[in-house]
Amino acid sequence: MKEKNQKVKKEKSPEAKRLYLSILLGLIAMVSIVAASVAWFSIADFTKVYSMGMDVTTGTNLRFDLDPHDNYEDYVKTLNFQQIADRLKRDRGFDMRTVPLEPVTTTNYKTFSLEDGTIVQVNSGSYLEFTLHFMATDDMLIHLTSANSDGQQDGTGVHSSNKNLPAAMRISFTVDEHTYVYDPGMKDESKTNGNVTIFGLNDEEHMVLNDNNQMFWLKKYENKPVTLRVWIEGTDPECTDQLRKADYSISLRFVGTDGEHKILDGSR
Repeated sequence: MKEKNQKVKKEKSPEAKRLYLSILLGLIAMVSIVAASVAWFSIADFTKVYSMGMDVTTGTNLRFDLDPHDNYEDYVKTLNFQQIADRLKRDRGFDMRTVPLEPVTTTNYKTFSLEDGTIVQVNSGSYLEFTLHFMATDDMLIHLTSANSDGQQDGTGVHSSNKNLPAAMRISFTVDEHTYVYDPGMKDESKTNGNVTIFGLNDEEHMVLNDNNQMFWLKKYENKPVTLRVWIEGTDPECTDQLRKADYSISLRFVGTDGEHKILDGSR
């Protein structure tokens, strides 16, 4: 009888193992679902990101504007938050001073959706989209740089009283059918997949102009339209409820170099 009981136990062992395996896989699946959900903060009232600032600057022989012009002298070296906000209000119908960003995501860097897959329209204010027109006095390769110009604090960066927010922000530049995505959570590195390049910047002290932060070429005195998009990336690990009502400001600084990344205007 003892031998028979042992035989029965041996026969049931594979079934028990399968049961345990099923339970384990179920727990792993549940953990995966929870982990994926944590990366989004709730799409509900009073959970959006508030209070934004944005300033854009260039080097001495590079200029831009929100409209195209025939003459280089008609472009500007600096755009401030109010100018950009006024343009978005005129063209998109919302005021970025009162309409907060909310977490979205994208696969093609042109169309954006909420966590549930709902496509958000560009005039909703959930993300920002506008065009900058560039012109230069020389042929040059345009870089984004975290370095400050002389006597200024204008280097590229995302700033917030919430330390987690910058890493969740994304800023993209689409030009000539290629999109360059600045990820503040990355350092001096880049990765390209098809027509999309994602890159980061070192801090101002260690900033070096190189292949990682180069973007597009400008030809002398030719207008180049570049579409900028700004959003909170809902799938980023830092995009959690801790970002509720966070404030932030964005500084963007562009400089031009020759083909060997030597800056053309003599500034840093």
